[in-house]
Amino acid sequence: MLFTATFFRVEVMRQFRNPYTLVFTLGMPIAMYLLFGAAAEYATASAGNGNVAFYVMASMAAFGAATAMTSLCSLAASEVGQGWGRQIALTPLSIPGYAVVKLAVALAFSAVSVAGVFLVGALTGARADSPWAWPLVAAIILAGGLIFGLFGLGTGLAFNSDTAASLASIAITLFGFVGNVFMPLSGAMLTVAHFTPMYGYAALVRWPITEGVLISGGSDSIWVVLANVAAWTILFAALVRYGVLRSRRRR
Repeated sequence: MLFTATFFRVEVMRQFRNPYTLVFTLGMPIAMYLLFGAAAEYATASAGNGNVAFYVMASMAAFGAATAMTSLCSLAASEVGQGWGRQIALTPLSIPGYAVVKLAVALAFSAVSVAGVFLVGALTGARADSPWAWPLVAAIILAGGLIFGLFGLGTGLAFNSDTAASLASIAITLFGFVGNVFMPLSGAMLTVAHFTPMYGYAALVRWPITEGVLISGGSDSIWVVLANVAAWTILFAALVRYGVLRSRRRR
C-alpha cells in the first residue's frame, strides 16, 4: 500500500498539536513578513511587477515552506532510524508508502504555511501587477520546497535522532540569512550568497515580480538561478544517499 488517508490524517493532526511545528512553520514566517514587510515604511514602494510587501511576503512564504519540508522530512527519517520501520512492516503500508505519506504531510503543512502568509499579505497591502502572480509564486514555492525535503531527509538519515532535527532547523535558518532571503545583500556577501542553497530557490520564487532584478542593484540570469537550484538538488540527493548508507551501517 502506497498511501492511506487515515495515516495521513493522523499525522496532520499530530503535527498541528506540535507547538514547535506551529511556531516555526506557521507563526514565524507570518511574524517575519509583518516585521520586514507590512510594517516597514517602504512596504508600498515598487519592486518590479509588484510592491515591496509582495516581495517580502513571497520570500517569507518560501522560507516557511522550506522550514516545514526540512523539519518534517528530517523527523520522518529519524523515526525510521529509531525502528518505526519495523512497526510499519506489520501493517499493509509499505516503507515507500510511509515515505509518501510523510512527504504528503510535509507538502500539506507547506501549503498551509504559504496560504497563511499569503492571506496576511493580501490583508496588509501586498500587491502584484498581475493576478496570476499569486498562484504562480505559490506553485513555485511548493515545487521548489521539495529540494529542502531532500535536505531534511538526508539530515535525518545521516545523523542521530537527537541532533538531526535541531541541526536541520539551525541550518535552514542560516541558509535564509546567507541566501538573500531576509534582507537584500550586497557586495561580497551577495557574491557568496549565489553559492548557498536558498539563494536560487528564493530568486526563482521572486522571479515573476522581479524578473531577476536585485533590490541591491544588478540582476541575475535565469540560468544562474536554475544552476544553483540544480546543483543543490544534486548535493542534497547525494546527502540522502549518504544517509541511507550510514543508517544501514548503524543497524
